Amino acid sequence: MVFMGDRATLLKTGRFARGHVHPAEKMADVVFGAAAAQYNVTIESTQTYENAQPSGNAQTSENAQTSENAESAASAETAETFETADGVENAEGAETEASTDGAESEARHRSAADAGDTASMSVLGALLLRRGDLAGAEPYLRGATADGDRAAANNLGVLLHQRGYPDEAAGWWRTAAVAGSAAAAHALGRHFRERGDEPAAEYWLRQSAEQGHALGAYALADLLEHRSDVGAERWLRAAAEQGHREAAYRLARLLERNAADAAHEVFGRPGLGPRTGAEPAAPRRAAEGDGPVAGPEPSRTGEAEQWYRQAAARGHRRAALHLGAILEQRGELKEAGRWYLISAKAGEARAACALGFLLRDAGDRESAAVWWLRAAQDGDGNAANALGALHAARGEQQTAERWYRAAMDAGDVNGAYNLGLLCAAQDRTAQAEQWYRRAAYAGHREAANALAVLLLQAGDPAGAEPWFSKAAEAGSVDAAFNLGILYAGRDEDRTALLWYERAAAAGHTEAALQVGMALLHHGEEREAERHLRCAAGGGSAEAAFRLAGLLDARQPPPGPPALGEPLPEKTECEEWYERAAEQGHRRAQVRVGMLAASRGDVESAGRWYREAAESGSRNGAFNLGLLLAREGSEREAALWWTRAAADGHGRAALRLALLAARRGELTEGQRWCARAVELGPAEVAERAARLREALHQELTA
Repeated sequence: MVFMGDRATLLKTGRFARGHVHPAEKMADVVFGAAAAQYNVTIESTQTYENAQPSGNAQTSENAQTSENAESAASAETAETFETADGVENAEGAETEASTDGAESEARHRSAADAGDTASMSVLGALLLRRGDLAGAEPYLRGATADGDRAAANNLGVLLHQRGYPDEAAGWWRTAAVAGSAAAAHALGRHFRERGDEPAAEYWLRQSAEQGHALGAYALADLLEHRSDVGAERWLRAAAEQGHREAAYRLARLLERNAADAAHEVFGRPGLGPRTGAEPAAPRRAAEGDGPVAGPEPSRTGEAEQWYRQAAARGHRRAALHLGAILEQRGELKEAGRWYLISAKAGEARAACALGFLLRDAGDRESAAVWWLRAAQDGDGNAANALGALHAARGEQQTAERWYRAAMDAGDVNGAYNLGLLCAAQDRTAQAEQWYRRAAYAGHREAANALAVLLLQAGDPAGAEPWFSKAAEAGSVDAAFNLGILYAGRDEDRTALLWYERAAAAGHTEAALQVGMALLHHGEEREAERHLRCAAGGGSAEAAFRLAGLLDARQPPPGPPALGEPLPEKTECEEWYERAAEQGHRRAQVRVGMLAASRGDVESAGRWYREAAESGSRNGAFNLGLLLAREGSEREAALWWTRAAADGHGRAALRLALLAARRGELTEGQRWCARAVELGPAEVAERAARLREALHQELTA
């Protein structure tokens, strides 16, 4: 490259004036005509304009997808969001065609230009160029260029580029750029980048950007970002601050990425037992995978939101989508819906899909279906899955299957997984396995887990294990838990515990319970308590009961309250017992009843005993019988003792024997004594045997 040599030579000639010759340069306020839009030539303006057609060159820098490697081509911004300007550079004092006296001004310039006035030739050439009159503009631009007019040189390059002479255009752009034209430097930089000469492209784009040219700054930022150069942010910011909406959008994306923690999702949702794939894959919400990344610093997130808002306000539909996603995460659903609607109406399928979710969550499923249908018809697989789930919930299996297939055809692997679920629900096991395999081979971790469960249920644990492993290694919490169950069933407790711990670390409630129980078994109470608290906090009734038992064992049993003293406050262990009891845990219900009785709260004790007994707890039935007997309701007490004894409760059988003996029903008493001896425990059996002997003696006396 001989940039500096060219620059020195041209400056020495004095023919092309530097920027100070035209201090009052006035840029166009209108979008360049259809002819200019046809060629994707970026030229100078103090504003950014919308080009109707983006460049098709894969190396062209000005599109949102260059730096968005994580985004698919299908999600790339459509033509109206690519920003460019007409770039026609006017000479000093030039007036635009949009002025009120445009015709009169043009006639005046034409007269002066025909008389050889350089400035008028430059202005008239620019006016005709904007109008699309290339043949009329060319002689005037060449004439002005010959007289050393910098703006005319730039505009002549624009004209030649539109006519299909890019190399000749580049020569004139170089001339204008050396003379100080930021627009020409930008155009020349793009010319070199399209040809793969990145060093030359960077040189000229930097010249343009440093002169304050928004498009030059954006193009330079794109080039630097393509190289992962940290300097990209500076130039994106410079372009965005001048109103370049694509720069504002990409700056927001960059801020989010830079502020985020390592973006990796450890595990999926928690669950109970081996998962059978009973639920459809949860459709992704707005812009997932292309959305706000998790864990950014709040200050950077706020700045990103501001830039999204600026780009969205200027009509950038993907910025509106991301802004809606941020607002939805923050709980500002009304405003989020407004931006989703704006983006969806502009043609963004993901926004239409996200709007559908907002409407569904608000209870308006019919309107949600309308937006999902619109998004699905535009190729959004997520929306197609949502429609499939909607129809499946209505029992419209064929329609659901059609939409799941549409999702799969759109490249959404959840479609195959959901088809597997649909077939499994209809007992079409072979087809379910086929779809699970298809999704699993495509990397769907929950499909791999569901496939493993299917194989396990079919009696093929050897075939299930590698799929469980694959799903677990890919991050499926259910698969990790299921591997724990698989190894525990083989008595490989150490390996089972490792998988339980992995699932528990990801928030799996039942896995945390299993880890807690294992630690309790080994006497590690403190660590066990930590895991039990996690599981209990996650909603496990069994964990709440076991945690309460652990805490209960650490405190002395409460004595009965003294006469006239208020009832003591509930301890933490009782609160955990109650939490488990409220979830239907029968042993916890009995224990809550016992603690209430020990405090003298007979009413609460009776309520919990009755609830446990009615749920099938023999201890609850026995204790309820004791409470009723103390209150004088022996008949009802006998009914509950009978139920408890029938379920194998020895003490209840002994109580019935004593009750029968007291009533003089000696034969009945002997029968219940025999039952108590049979059921035990040893103490009860011994007492029942003595009572039976006494009754026998009474009968034979």
